[in-house]
Amino acid sequence: MKPDVRKLYQVVEATWPPAEQVIAGPWVLRVGAGGGKRVSAATKRARFDAGIDIPAAEEAMRFMGQDPLFMIRDGETDLDEALEARGYRIIDPVNLYLCPVHSLTDKLLPRVRVFTIWEPLAWMREAWAKAGIGAARQEVMARVKGPKTALLGRINDKPAGVGFCAIDDARDVAMVHALEVVPSQRRQGLAAWMMRGAAFWAADWGTEWLAVLCTQQNDAANALYQGLGMELVGQYHYRILGDEES
Repeated sequence: MKPDVRKLYQVVEATWPPAEQVIAGPWVLRVGAGGGKRVSAATKRARFDAGIDIPAAEEAMRFMGQDPLFMIRDGETDLDEALEARGYRIIDPVNLYLCPVHSLTDKLLPRVRVFTIWEPLAWMREAWAKAGIGAARQEVMARVKGPKTALLGRINDKPAGVGFCAIDDARDVAMVHALEVVPSQRRQGLAAWMMRGAAFWAADWGTEWLAVLCTQQNDAANALYQGLGMELVGQYHYRILGDEES
């Protein structure tokens, strides 16, 4: 069965997990440990009273040493409107893409083009760090409990790309994260081959679906996933107070 967007939100959580998750009234609060917005944002889990529950969530996030930050998913217009009324602004809208694994295993990978390995090599960690995916975000990858792999892409006889792929608890969706190609080796098709490498790895686990997410402002990444025939199946965005950053 094709996973819906609600399922994909669960896959995001499983394959890019926070350091800690706390259920607090109508909220799921997350301790990000410096791992970025995705692992730090609060999400709605039940009906809420905007005048009481939002301030309580703000206080809890500040107590955890984090700026108030909320993730708003498809259909959560009540939360979106309540946060806007409190002066929260939208930041980093994200697209979610999905395709059957078999749609990306129709071409054989060129020899020594993509490797799937865990633990990541030192070069891979350095490449992530140069792309802004530092130690705290790499620690998010280490926290994943299920099947996972790092992706090493090569082109022109040298390492040139890195990525991360993990499979959710139900073993039916693999999600790619942190896909980066070094600037000097871009526009040569390596990222597409790395997505195909992730699909072959997922197929070896019997996984049927491959997903990925990217910010809506990243034109190159959106074009890549659309060019691979991946379907845009949903979105989410964050809201943060206008005078705070996360």
